[in-house]
Amino acid sequence: MLHLFQTYLYSSVLSLAAISVFLRMGFLLKLCLMVASVIIHIILYRYMDLFNDPHYDKFSAIPLEVKSALVLTVVVIFFHILDRQIEFTSRTDYLWKAKLKVEQEEVETMRGINKILLENILPAHVAEHFLASRDTQELYHERYSCIAVMFASIPNYKEFYDESDVNKQGLECLRLLNEIICEFDKLLLKPKFSCIEKIKTIGSTYMLASGLRPGEEENSTEASRKEEHIIVALVDFAVSLMTSLDQINRDAFQRFKLRVGLNHGAVIAGVVGAQKPQYDIWGNTVNVASRMDSCGIMGRIQVTEETAKILMNAGYPCECRGMTYVKGKGNLTTYFVKTPFDDK
Repeated sequence: MLHLFQTYLYSSVLSLAAISVFLRMGFLLKLCLMVASVIIHIILYRYMDLFNDPHYDKFSAIPLEVKSALVLTVVVIFFHILDRQIEFTSRTDYLWKAKLKVEQEEVETMRGINKILLENILPAHVAEHFLASRDTQELYHERYSCIAVMFASIPNYKEFYDESDVNKQGLECLRLLNEIICEFDKLLLKPKFSCIEKIKTIGSTYMLASGLRPGEEENSTEASRKEEHIIVALVDFAVSLMTSLDQINRDAFQRFKLRVGLNHGAVIAGVVGAQKPQYDIWGNTVNVASRMDSCGIMGRIQVTEETAKILMNAGYPCECRGMTYVKGKGNLTTYFVKTPFDDK
């Protein structure tokens, strides 16, 4: 009879273990089930004669009923503590994983924001270089044998700018200039102008370059085609700038005109500064392009003789201006590229 009782008791302990280990529910609900199981065990023992052993009770001061209840109570307490600890660990682990996921998403978001901000001030390939490099003090530079550079300015904006009460101390003038620059920036998003990079704006002067692509110097077997492509792209972009400015003039009742200078040749491109990096290009090509703008005529695109030859070979009509004095360069033969805005 005693062996039968022990078997029954062990079976009850196993049932409690099964409730604790295999049921996926809260520890309080498990506690309720285990208490209910113990109560059922005690009821079965009390009201069934199967486990009564009068001989055992003679030699033991503690009845089997009490012993079984004590054993099951201790087992329930043990499993309850274990369940509570496991649930606490699981909840903590879940919270840590959730927090880690949120932090990782925030890191990815910030990384994306940083990339967007960096690409707004640096070309995409330069931004990738700085995002991948840990050494922010490293000098980044590249040499290009053929780059087209363009300066597009609005000379009569200075006459328009006025810090009077009517213009809110120049705020309205600045707002209009911002609208013009934003419209120019939108043109760069067009696929046909993907080879063009905005370098910077200096007041009302817009500076751009085309052909700034890394790794093309070593395997550039089609140099002449590339040369023609980057120059033609800038001329087309200049015409688009004039078209956009003409529309703004109609909307704002203004008479702004672009003066464009263009040149091509070798340049050095690089980034200066670590905390506030600025991408820029240097070289004689840049200086001459700037002079083509400053000594040009409003509403016209002025280019050097070498650039004009390439444009004429590409089917773009050019008009010889003749010998023009260029500051720092002396007299140079320059050309005007004919556009629909020449007579306006």
